[in-house]
Amino acid sequence: MVPANFWEHQPVRRALAARHLGRVIRAYRCHPYHGRNPLPQSAVAGWLGITQAQLSRVENGSPIVHLDRLTHWAQVLRIPAKRLWFALPNQPCHFGPEADEEQPGHQQAGSQETAGLATPPALADAVTTASDEGGDITDRRQFHALAALAGIAATGSLDLLATPTDAPRSIGMEQVRFASSLVEEFRRADAAAGADQLCDIAVRVHAHLSTWATKATYSREVGDALQTALADLAIETAWLTIDADRRSTSRAYLNEAITRARIADDPRMEVRALACLSLLIRDDHPGESLQSADAALRSSVGWGTPRLATLLHLRAAHTYATMKDMSSFSRAMAKAHREFDRGTTEDDMPFLHFVTPQELRGIEGLSYLALGRPERAARAFRTIAGNPSPALRRNRIYYTVQLADAECRQGSLDEAAQIAMSVLPATGQVSSGRVSRHLAQVRSSLGQPQRSTTATREFVDAYDEAVSR
Repeated sequence: MVPANFWEHQPVRRALAARHLGRVIRAYRCHPYHGRNPLPQSAVAGWLGITQAQLSRVENGSPIVHLDRLTHWAQVLRIPAKRLWFALPNQPCHFGPEADEEQPGHQQAGSQETAGLATPPALADAVTTASDEGGDITDRRQFHALAALAGIAATGSLDLLATPTDAPRSIGMEQVRFASSLVEEFRRADAAAGADQLCDIAVRVHAHLSTWATKATYSREVGDALQTALADLAIETAWLTIDADRRSTSRAYLNEAITRARIADDPRMEVRALACLSLLIRDDHPGESLQSADAALRSSVGWGTPRLATLLHLRAAHTYATMKDMSSFSRAMAKAHREFDRGTTEDDMPFLHFVTPQELRGIEGLSYLALGRPERAARAFRTIAGNPSPALRRNRIYYTVQLADAECRQGSLDEAAQIAMSVLPATGQVSSGRVSRHLAQVRSSLGQPQRSTTATREFVDAYDEAVSR
């Protein structure tokens, strides 16, 4: 929930006085409380259960007059009832300029973590009760798992997750938009907390919606949109199984996503699936991994953005590194940097949010580890630790663990132990099977008798105690 003085901002007050909810939403997105950059239309549209294009029309068109939409969107944004010109369910209408009194426990303006994550208002109440500095780790994990589904409560479409036999018999565009919005909720929570708990929820949601879709009726237009939405959900589920270290189940979801994307004639979704497939099979099938990245590049000709090209070149670069092909790795990495320097565009797909300078350096580090150059890898990972991305906490922790591994491979045992010790508390705040596995590998390496020092013993003891709880 935003602080009470949020609604005192002049653009917000003017939009409310004009009784134009579209302008209120635009003022909400652009409020300085959210940081230097406005909240993206795509993210807010997901909260509201509409598309980005629809939100643009709402913000710039005539005032919305349908009471059901007015009340629903006002509740999603948690606009105080006294600010509104219409009555919310079970509440009187008392629109006026007076400010709400600040309530105890509300977040104050300038909360960088909440702003960076663009947390839906309906979720913010729960965020204020969860502390990353204290409390039970299991409770935090459960919170983040449930946070991924916060959009369900906001949309009022809980019936979509009922048993398929109880779900509505027909599907309309509103239900499709709801299914699409779930992916963004999963993505946001995954970036903050990792996939272990989220994975189970995503698998269950995917199974429910897929089964329901096979039994329900819908128009051809809705059918194409539904196939795209289910493809997107399948890809996100595949990624969550990868991060949860359940890779054996991942490919089936990606194969399904590619099939659904082709049925819907949606090359963007197919390219996203191919990019994830390239990551999944890199170690076991590097040749096929390269083919997947190359196929995605070819399919994106004419519409692909620089950020998308960056990701696909990174996929190829890392694969070349696992094949010990230094020259091909260097060429692919140079292409990735060149595309990245071209910047972002409004056409970037939402899942590309993680393609940041830190990610480029992270992939470079992983590639140098694969090439047997731990000193170069350590330099890359250190730049991430020195300039972290607040919204991508899981990735920061993952690359810090990799830094400890790189130092260990160089023989800098005390340095590796100190880094691993420093990141150990943070690993309890994410539920990522990949992070846990790599940290266990560091512990195994540092725990060898011939590598015993005061620092390594302290880390090994602290690690063993942490995992035994």
